Formats: sequence, C-alpha cells, structure tokens
Amino acid sequence: MRVIVQRVNKGAVSIDGQIVGAIGRGVVLLVGVTHGDTEAAADWLARKVAGLRIFEDADGKMNAGLLDVDGAALVISQFTLYADTRKGRRPSFIQAAPPEIAEPLVARFAEKLRGYGVPVEMGVFGAHMLVEIHNDGPVTIILEK
Repeated sequence: MRVIVQRVNKGAVSIDGQIVGAIGRGVVLLVGVTHGDTEAAADWLARKVAGLRIFEDADGKMNAGLLDVDGAALVISQFTLYADTRKGRRPSFIQAAPPEIAEPLVARFAEKLRGYGVPVEMGVFGAHMLVEIHNDGPVTIILEK
C-alpha cells in the first residue's frame, strides 16, 4: 500500500458538484493498493499516519501529530498511485489491485485510523471525484508498506 500524506489547512471531495467529505486542519490521504497488500499493511499505515508528527508545536517545530492539533483526515482511494510510466506515454495500471481487493483495504485503513481517535471523512471508492487540497507548508510525505 502507498499513502501520499498532505498536511492541509482544509480539504474536500465532491462528486457531481456535491461535497461528500470535508475537513479543516489535518491531512488529505491519497491511498493506493497493489497486489499482495494485506490488512496488516493497512493497519500499519493507519498507525503510522495517526502518530506522524508533521504539525508544528508551540516552538514552531514539526513535533505534533494529528491528535495533538485536533486534526482530521480525508481519505481518498487513488489507484493511479501505482501507475507505471516506464514505457511509452500511456501509464499502465496493472500494478493497482482490482477493486474487490482495494476497496476493503482502503475501508479498513480508514476504520483503523478512526480507531486511533482521528476523525475521518472519505471519498467514494471508484467515483470520479474533484478533490480540493489546501496543502499547508507545503508538506507532502510518501508512506509505503
């Protein structure tokens, strides 16, 4: 699994002009699943995100986590994180797991994150979404398990 973590002031996801998820301060998490990914990987990544210290503390240092700043997470499934562009000009997505494998793992990741006390909003798996990301910093971190 691969998670792109973007620290945000706010984020939202909409489908056909309707907002289906929105957060204030926190992280937008773009989540990709590949073949062979497991529930253990989803659990590990959720724990990692929940404890990731990427917010400034009182001294201006990146020393605070989501819970320390009352932050939330916006989880968006994104199969394109496993695009292979080594050949030609059209990306291949054969490394992305099929929906029947990916969807439950993305849902488990979000549920585990909630279990750590992080408020979670989500996009809709497989839908064409418009994602609004107000990256703060900018801070963008790639996690992989």
